[in-house]
Amino acid sequence: MGAMFIDEVTITVKGGHGGPGSVSFFAKKGGPCGGNGGKGGDVYVAADPHVSSLNRYIDKKIYEAGDGNRGENNRKSGKNGSELVLDMPIGTTLTDMQSGERFALEDKNQKILIAKGGVGGRGNEAFKSSTKRAPKYAEPGRDGQERRFNVNLALIADFGLIGLPNAGKSSLLNVLTAANVRTANYPFTTLEPNLGVFEGKIIADIPGLIEGASKGRGLGIKFLKHIEKVTLLIHCISVESSDALSDYLIVLKELSQYNNELLKKKSIIALTKIDMISEKEVSEKMKILRKTNLKILPVSIYRKETIERLIVFIKSFA
Repeated sequence: MGAMFIDEVTITVKGGHGGPGSVSFFAKKGGPCGGNGGKGGDVYVAADPHVSSLNRYIDKKIYEAGDGNRGENNRKSGKNGSELVLDMPIGTTLTDMQSGERFALEDKNQKILIAKGGVGGRGNEAFKSSTKRAPKYAEPGRDGQERRFNVNLALIADFGLIGLPNAGKSSLLNVLTAANVRTANYPFTTLEPNLGVFEGKIIADIPGLIEGASKGRGLGIKFLKHIEKVTLLIHCISVESSDALSDYLIVLKELSQYNNELLKKKSIIALTKIDMISEKEVSEKMKILRKTNLKILPVSIYRKETIERLIVFIKSFA
């Protein structure tokens, strides 16, 4: 299953309307006793780790909290309207299209108020005075807050496939997740991060890094930020490389220059395209890469058993 990297929708949210105040009088005394209307419900947005897309917000465009109830007699207030909570994925940003105010969902169980319910109207009991002993009027409730939001989701990947251009990342993603990513034998086939879902986890194929990516060269800089939160980095190095260790060190340097914390991530090496050379040459390449002190998994998309080994490892890590 493929997934778009940015998921975007526009929605309108409305706080509930405040309930009207009541006009009523005590049966025997005749004095006013109309209660206040209930407050309209508020609208919240909440981060839910079990929600992974904004698909549920594509068809419906307006979301309203419950209205407050009318005030009652005997000075009883009406019930408040029910609140509305919109569950969205972690990594979602909501931007008010009029004011520009932004709300970011960054942690699980985060809950943010985004539209207030309207105040309930006062009942006639609130208007009695020494000169007005029996007011026959009450206030209507107020409208709730209405806001229009642009909702943008930057999906946070669990696993990141990184490496220089043409290292075989897209092909590997295809095999692992059936993401159907366009692949071709030249650098920079991948113009934006491609995502696939594997065992409920998101794998991102980060566009090919080149020397200078951390300074803005090539395409890599735009997407380095998307691997800040992955739990496992899979360094893809092609057997076609004339200097596999150098390829690894270039990527490492780019990561460190962008954010040194990335070097603390759990990492493995996937030595790709091993069907293109002899087993002896594969062994030689692996021997060179052992200097990295990382686990090395030789893989070929044409050799099922090598892919299965990689899947077992990813599963154990997940």
